[in-house]
Amino acid sequence: MERNRGSLAIGALVGLLIVSGCGDAGDTTLRMNIEVVGTRPHDPKAFTQGLEIDGDILYEGTGRPGASSVRTSNLPTGDELARAQLPAPYFGEGIALAAGTLWQLTWRDHVAIARDPGTLTERRRVSYDGEGWGLCARTGRLVMSDGTDRLTFRDPVTFASTGSVRLTSHHNARLNELECAADGSVYANDWPTDTIVRIDPESGRVLATIDAAGLLPTNARANTDALNGIAQLPGTDRFLVTGKNWPTMFEVRFTPA
Repeated sequence: MERNRGSLAIGALVGLLIVSGCGDAGDTTLRMNIEVVGTRPHDPKAFTQGLEIDGDILYEGTGRPGASSVRTSNLPTGDELARAQLPAPYFGEGIALAAGTLWQLTWRDHVAIARDPGTLTERRRVSYDGEGWGLCARTGRLVMSDGTDRLTFRDPVTFASTGSVRLTSHHNARLNELECAADGSVYANDWPTDTIVRIDPESGRVLATIDAAGLLPTNARANTDALNGIAQLPGTDRFLVTGKNWPTMFEVRFTPA
């Protein structure tokens, strides 16, 4: 079992990255700054597909056939608590905790796995149409992405689709990992870019774009993949952000430009 032995390494202020923004021609969407307030080690073998925080527990789902897993770790210390492997050929994707269940998506296998959030033991499987990319939970529903500019809403118990919304702009976006924030908005990684978009899930309006292109320095990008993974630290305005096979996880704030 691979363990994440990193401990929390929060500094007063590591850096400030200024966004340049992206989107449709003539786009006037709000641009935001990303302020790095700390870092912690991240398993470079983890092809991160989803992050979720519940109290002092950090959940992380990873992808790739034969290497997909979901794991839990102690948020303050980084010590791994449990791990469950997803057998090949399944390709693990986003995760979300809702209604006492940890849901795990698969990419093109049309299967969502319901797990015990404590032991990570599989409880059951359900099927869905299309691809599975990102997942997050709001009160009374799940929000899912499929690699397009559309969000699908699902029942947190049955996983049945209950509706969808398309972005009203940024139609070239490929929404990936999702975070349902405390303020009601949804943050999404726009694959394969270094852009995070903030979305009003009721209307589909893109409220802001955040450019994280400088988050992981160029000299640390060898053997890494796209930015992916975002989770709000409960009771704060801070988020954990990382990427696929990144050696670092960043604690950040999103601030007006």
